[in-house]
Amino acid sequence: MKKRSRIEKLRNIGIIAHIDAGKTTVTERILYYTGRSHKIGEVHDGEAVMDWMADEQERGITITSAVTSCQWAGCEIQLIDTPGHVDFTIEVERSLRVLDGAVGVFCAVGGVEPQSETVWHQANKYRVPKLAFINKMDRVGADFFGTLDQMVDKLKAHPLVLQLPVGKEDEFKGVIDLLDMKFIVWDDDSLGAHFEAVEIPPQHLEEAQKYREKLIETVADTDDLIMETYLADEPIERGRLIDAIRKATIGLQLVPVLCGSALKNKGIQPLLDAIVRYLPSPLDLPPIEGLDPDTKTAVSCPPRDNHPLAALIFKVSMIEGRKLSFVRVYSGRLEAGKEVFNATRGGKEKLARILRMHANKRERLDVAGAGSIVGVVGLKKAGTGDTLCLPDRQVVLENIEVYEPVISVAVEPKTHSDQDRLEQVLEKFLAEDPTLSVKQDPDTGQIILSGMGELHLEVIISRMQREFNTQVNVGKPQVVYRETIAASAEAEAVFEKEVAGSAHFGAVKLKVSPTERGSGNVFESKVDESVIPQAFLPAIEKGVMESLAAGALMGYPVVDVKAEVVDGRFNEHHSSELAFTVSASMACREALAKAEPYLLDPIMEVEIYVPEEYMGEVIGDLNSRGGKIEGIEAKSGVQEIMAMVPLARMFGYSTSLRSATQGRGTFSMRFSHFDKI
Repeated sequence: MKKRSRIEKLRNIGIIAHIDAGKTTVTERILYYTGRSHKIGEVHDGEAVMDWMADEQERGITITSAVTSCQWAGCEIQLIDTPGHVDFTIEVERSLRVLDGAVGVFCAVGGVEPQSETVWHQANKYRVPKLAFINKMDRVGADFFGTLDQMVDKLKAHPLVLQLPVGKEDEFKGVIDLLDMKFIVWDDDSLGAHFEAVEIPPQHLEEAQKYREKLIETVADTDDLIMETYLADEPIERGRLIDAIRKATIGLQLVPVLCGSALKNKGIQPLLDAIVRYLPSPLDLPPIEGLDPDTKTAVSCPPRDNHPLAALIFKVSMIEGRKLSFVRVYSGRLEAGKEVFNATRGGKEKLARILRMHANKRERLDVAGAGSIVGVVGLKKAGTGDTLCLPDRQVVLENIEVYEPVISVAVEPKTHSDQDRLEQVLEKFLAEDPTLSVKQDPDTGQIILSGMGELHLEVIISRMQREFNTQVNVGKPQVVYRETIAASAEAEAVFEKEVAGSAHFGAVKLKVSPTERGSGNVFESKVDESVIPQAFLPAIEKGVMESLAAGALMGYPVVDVKAEVVDGRFNEHHSSELAFTVSASMACREALAKAEPYLLDPIMEVEIYVPEEYMGEVIGDLNSRGGKIEGIEAKSGVQEIMAMVPLARMFGYSTSLRSATQGRGTFSMRFSHFDKI
């Protein structure tokens, strides 16, 4: 039998799910049963290995994606535990960008919750093969088959049931493995480390045979050879069935489904077996493609150590004041002490150290080969989304999409020493988090910090104080609006001045008009070359776009506007790019002021889970906040209300919901779009 290569035995996976579905608890069990950690860290005790930040331990949630690795069945599993809270979606996005497979964890009670949908669709965007683990089978209201139905309805997934639960809620005993037709029972005394596969109890045999038949039928639909064997009524070899499931999983045709209770230490070892069996190694996926920065032609980067280097920085972290870059090596090798080329920013950098990560613990490596996910120290200029390669074989990999901030707070230093530190601290946070933005208000001189939600900004301010000992006063959260216009308008501006001893002249007449909501800003020119030479159009466009960055009404960015150059004048001797940029900017500002500008609110998609008896009060409260009910759906024991609500009216909503439902209601929200209320 051919010896399998290191890369074949590699599994780069992420644990993804809605907040509180049990991702970190699953990860802690994986680390314990693979021998990576010697005790089980519980999230509720603030002792989870992967939730190592003080804020994570206090709040009992994952804030930053943590990287670790462990061994199982002769394979190395490189694992990223991602956050479930919508405010930290960028952490999931950039992790999925570099992973080869994912485990979606679903709560057997909550089913497919809002953030589960978001992360599932993010995984689909990057064509990441997935397994599903239905967790919390021991909880009151656990519904294995209800969750399967929601996977089909909400995620449009094709679940392949590999296990059936035996019992549920406090009667949950173990699982039936439909592949081997065995009943797996865990030993509570060994914290679930010991388990045995026994004969299926007679009362469950009929159901197990029915689902075994369904499993083979589902796999046969994706594999001709199994279909032939199945139709001929011949026995199907176990190895052949595993190979077919693996192929269908990697081809995104099926999602194998397992179940258990991570908190009660049941179901994790078969999940590890499934990760090794069904999720891909880097060799099972098509090689990633990048672009040659000079020729703009596609460059294939196969997962081989002996190919030219292609590696993506997917995250930057400031740990103990030092910059740590997280890198996925797609092709070639990284070597400590050697120079690499940053093709995104153009420039050489030296790799001081390469580290194998285990949450916030590190182990030094000399070399990291293709498929590795490692930490790198020594890259001074590199940022999230940058590509590392060789100077003579340059390639740029696809960047990571970032999200627009929707909420702001004003921060100001408490003391003079805090003033000195604040700028440096914010610079570090900006390098770490692409969804954070900082600007100075020109009128008040305040520093405005913008992020993805109240929790996001709360955590940043808490980290400022804890990690960098920088004390700040914080203003009330403010909504980040957008501006647009209701009518068309024209304006003309002339710039004629002497600057630094040279005369400058430019005259531009612009027309601005509203476009369809969500279509973005458009720039066009309708003037002849004889009126304004083509060479000056980029300068005019620059002036227009600068004006659209701060609107006439309240200085918010202007969206969904078409700006057309309809006339102008130039002087052969004195016209310059500076003159046309300034005149275009002045004309655009004047036209926007005339075009009936108005504000657009960020509208949030809100999903609320409430017991039926509180429905009237919750809906009344939503209506008073200007919310629009999109739908109501009955779930096990609760009602799910879907609504669109302006963000400005959602401040303090968690307190209102708790008091209206005696603490039994929960909600989640995510940004949907900008619109006029």
